[in-house]
Amino acid sequence: EVQLQASGGGLVQAGGSLRLSCAAFGFTLDDYAIGWFRQAPGKEREGVSGISSGDSAIYYAESVKGRFTISSDSAKNTVTLQMNSLKPEDTAVYYCAAIGATTAHAMAFLPISRWRYWGQGTQVTVSS
Repeated sequence: EVQLQASGGGLVQAGGSLRLSCAAFGFTLDDYAIGWFRQAPGKEREGVSGISSGDSAIYYAESVKGRFTISSDSAKNTVTLQMNSLKPEDTAVYYCAAIGATTAHAMAFLPISRWRYWGQGTQVTVSS
């Protein structure tokens, strides 16, 4: 059974850091792309970052470039999103999702509905 388990959210002050993890069960990361998404209250879910086939393809949303870093650990079958210099506007529920291995361009522009597997969300709150 394919499952994704997101963890690592919390409350942090502006300028602080958090590390989110997405553990994959039932499949290997080498064959899939993992994306991170977020949804703030009253807003649509949006893509944040994605990584595919190990680390051969990576994308970041413009709003997080230079602050967030995504990485993959094949031994742990886990994708990590290191979030630095956090801003209050980063406050949201963060989700990870999986789709078959693909390109960075595709990850950035695929409709959210195309992502096949979803983990539960983890809350990130950044106070000003």
